[in-house]
Amino acid sequence: MALAERRITATEARLEGFDLVKTGWSAAARADALQRLREMGLPDRRDEYWKFTRPDTLVQVETPKASVFDNDEQPVFDAHDRLRIVFADGVFDPDASDDLSLEGVSIERLADIADKDIHWAKDLYGVLEARGQSPVARPFAALNTAFATDGLMIHVTGKPSKPISLIYTHAKDDSDAILHHVIRVDAGAEATILENGPAAARFNKCMEVDIADTGKLHLVRAQGRDHERRAVTHLFARLGEESVFKAFTLTVNGVLTRNEAVIELTGDDAIAHIAGACVGDGDFHHDDTVFITHDAVNCESRQVFKKVLRNGATGVFQGKILVKEGAQKTDGYQISQSLLLDGDSQFLAKPELEIYADDVACSHGSTSGAIDEDALFYLRSRGVPEKAATNLLTLAFLAEAVQEIEDEALAEDLIERLENWLARRS
Repeated sequence: MALAERRITATEARLEGFDLVKTGWSAAARADALQRLREMGLPDRRDEYWKFTRPDTLVQVETPKASVFDNDEQPVFDAHDRLRIVFADGVFDPDASDDLSLEGVSIERLADIADKDIHWAKDLYGVLEARGQSPVARPFAALNTAFATDGLMIHVTGKPSKPISLIYTHAKDDSDAILHHVIRVDAGAEATILENGPAAARFNKCMEVDIADTGKLHLVRAQGRDHERRAVTHLFARLGEESVFKAFTLTVNGVLTRNEAVIELTGDDAIAHIAGACVGDGDFHHDDTVFITHDAVNCESRQVFKKVLRNGATGVFQGKILVKEGAQKTDGYQISQSLLLDGDSQFLAKPELEIYADDVACSHGSTSGAIDEDALFYLRSRGVPEKAATNLLTLAFLAEAVQEIEDEALAEDLIERLENWLARRS
């Protein structure tokens, strides 16, 4: 079907000013991504998977300005020993970063290796993103693959002694950043990736993850608190036999955040858990869109998403589990819940199951409601002030999602931070 003229015009206008890399190992993938992008066009509200979220400010040519959030909080994850890699408004900051060397892993910048003819990332860059374009088009991911000028190529060959921490700082109110990361985890290898920070006024990030048989990867991210920022992120992951992938995202603030995850379980006995928690206030719009495909036997997937919304904030969850023919003994679980702290906020959910195997245990559920009045009365009757009691019940609501983090120290760190944020907003 031919694209509508308005979409062609909007897409071509957005592409003006971008330069396509035409040499080096990534050139073919970039050209292919640009062609796909032109064929699908950038999204508008008529797209099925964008009907709950207005993509206008992500599509427009001019970068919407975002004031830098000024606070005296200790940065997220600073209490943990980690390898720090800093990007300032989407540009690698060598002075703020550690040396990119750590046992059990090799780390290279996309910008440093772009001119090479051969690189291991050639087998992955844009490959998982292209696979993730069906059955649902993801135009911003194609835009990212075509034009990303920096990011990290991370090859995990062993078990690094500490997490790899990607820190995204924001200093310019009109920055427009595009980063593309590729992560390969070898058989038997295991690593933890941490991400935190607002990154830019407008941020487009893509991460492609390939986990070989028996490999493990843990991803924990805390999206920055700059309230006026806008971000669209994509996570594409492919899991081999007996591999494990666990991801958790915490979001507080941000006028528009769209996190997409596309996960394929292609090896028997693989496990994929993806979870998220967000706290939104006022003109806050947060969208989690997840697509998990079971294409092997005896695999397990979990989707756990919790959103706390007030003062007119909006939360969106679109989650699908696809069980292909032959993917017997699949265990697929999906839950999305919102806690609405007033009558002005809203939660929009679209949970889906599509199953073509007969020996499976799959379930999904979505609920939305207010604070439990009986629980609130119980706490208040024992002397707990109303605001403090509300915060306690809010933390208890978010706990199921945070508990998906395997590292207890990281989970406790984020719970404590949530507790402090809630107390300040009371």
